[in-house]
Amino acid sequence: MPKITRVELLQVDLPPPVPRSDAIQSFVVQETPIVRLTCDDGSGGSGYSYTIGTGGSSVFALLKDHLAPRLLGRDAGEIEAIWRDLLFATHATSVGALTSLALAAIDTALWDRRCRAANLPLWKAAGGAQQRIPVYTTEGGWLHLSPEALVRETLAAQAAGFKGAKIKVGKPHLSEDIARLAAVRRAVGDAFEIMVDANQCFTLSEALRRAPAYADLGIAWFEEPMPADDLAGHVKLAAASRVPIAVGESLYSPGQFADYVRAGAAHIIQVDVARVGGITPWLKVAHMAEACNLAVAPHFLMELQVSLVGATPAGRWVEYIPQLDAVATSRLAIEDGHARVPQSPGLGIDWRWDEIERRTVARHTCGVPGV
Repeated sequence: MPKITRVELLQVDLPPPVPRSDAIQSFVVQETPIVRLTCDDGSGGSGYSYTIGTGGSSVFALLKDHLAPRLLGRDAGEIEAIWRDLLFATHATSVGALTSLALAAIDTALWDRRCRAANLPLWKAAGGAQQRIPVYTTEGGWLHLSPEALVRETLAAQAAGFKGAKIKVGKPHLSEDIARLAAVRRAVGDAFEIMVDANQCFTLSEALRRAPAYADLGIAWFEEPMPADDLAGHVKLAAASRVPIAVGESLYSPGQFADYVRAGAAHIIQVDVARVGGITPWLKVAHMAEACNLAVAPHFLMELQVSLVGATPAGRWVEYIPQLDAVATSRLAIEDGHARVPQSPGLGIDWRWDEIERRTVARHTCGVPGV
């Protein structure tokens, strides 16, 4: 029984390599809380989560003041029990983004330790369903880009072998969105997948108005059309739309996903491993989707999500948005438009700890006395 004897917390801020903006926000900086666990048998693991520019210090404080101390002395192999205990220890702040992001940093570290101790890659330890997953890019589809730049970036993605590209929508008038999308469709042809993402900016009436126009362009899915708490609106839109509705990056618990699935409010499940609270709840959502014949195409964190998509038969896509290149030597392996799962033990991320140390903006360590 490996007992946790030391917990180290770091926060590293990573600016995006390219400007990123959508209909409601800009990606300012990835505030990255990192958790490093050490056990009395010498085993250990590292995990992380993220924000896009706000709340990082709050996540770090929640870890430092309330969650990390509760790990000391626990059996690191009891991942499910630890996750559940920490969830209820923070019951007054659950369900919500800050708590889920803090739980995820711990949970991914526990899974990393388990996989390293077993000498298994995460995709195999968590299920071992598939080793190659189609990959699409979001990096050339941001809302601030001109139609000419969108066409140029998407053609480059197609030439690089990507199977699809995501284009942000939500311009003030539908005609602007359609002009941008039509220009891209003419350039790449009918066989290349185009996804659209509204980042929750539309009312129900506007989403109902725009969905048929997107459908006429052969769009693969309509992502986050409305605020995530408008479950009833998503039910109506999903029933009316010829374009599959994709939801998930702004849902923070398996229960919230269950509400969507039961109501028939989404066709594609975009569970984010950080925002749902870690690998433990991510797998619950993915298996629920599989049981209901729904596809899983997770949001962001490709360096980690590729292994999780590989763990479950429901996994259909990996989203390409590189963000860890400055602090990790590993890269997403892409062959013929498919991401290949990492084969090394653990999460499959080779951290550059020297660079992490250089970029650290906050740290805290707690340990078992006398150990």
